[in-house]
Amino acid sequence: MKIKVHTSIRNGNEKETFELTTFGRYYEKNGSSFLQYEEVMEEGTIKSIVKVSEEEVLILRSGAVSMRMVFQKEKKLRGRYETPFGQMELTTRTKRLNHSYNEETNKGLVDLLYELNMQGSNAGTYHMEITFEEEK
Repeated sequence: MKIKVHTSIRNGNEKETFELTTFGRYYEKNGSSFLQYEEVMEEGTIKSIVKVSEEEVLILRSGAVSMRMVFQKEKKLRGRYETPFGQMELTTRTKRLNHSYNEETNKGLVDLLYELNMQGSNAGTYHMEITFEEEK
């Protein structure tokens, strides 16, 4: 699968955008859908798993950084982010959570809009859009 992760962050008047294009795999298991991919950064390789179920999205990252974030619409949930320098407490409040997968075209989308707090401070409003499709 070809996977694109597009993230835009709004914090006050500032806006930042990040984009990652990588390859990974998509599969379904026990009623949930999974996307697995790796990204290589200066700190090392990070393995990411995105688990999508009916009411929830879970993002797990391991390797150079370790992260666990859970998203449920209109709920404030705790997560964690660990680096070699220590652990940070995260909370997310999800405003929008959409996902779809078309078996005929082998294309999918995970669309998340959420507010992020790190260590109790507002870190901005994040819009993460993950698109994925079978390589032809």
